[in-house]
Amino acid sequence: MKERKDDFKKRREHLKDMSDAELKKYFFELADKMVDPLVDLGHKYTSKSIERSVLLRMGFSSIESKAIVDKLAESNLLSKGAGHCVYRLARDKGLEIRDAGMLLSEGKHIDELKEALVHNET
Repeated sequence: MKERKDDFKKRREHLKDMSDAELKKYFFELADKMVDPLVDLGHKYTSKSIERSVLLRMGFSSIESKAIVDKLAESNLLSKGAGHCVYRLARDKGLEIRDAGMLLSEGKHIDELKEALVHNET
């Protein structure tokens, strides 16, 4: 059998004296660095379809999700996350998630939500 010619031994030189725990730690450091740009994109960019999808998973119908997302987009709140907006309104007003979403779909409490999210950045 022909021996594989590569530079494995040279490339692993900095790893050879590491313990299993150190290797594991190093692996996860590299994995974090690799996904950081993806996480950053997820925080900075969204779309109406992504936000509707989140609301669907929260139990809203497609039609309800569209109405909520449209109202949030009109108010420049979509970047805060539709699910987060619904949750935040529910929490701040002591409402059920569904009730908060339905109020948003009707355009109610948008200004209060905007005040809470934009000015307080939470």
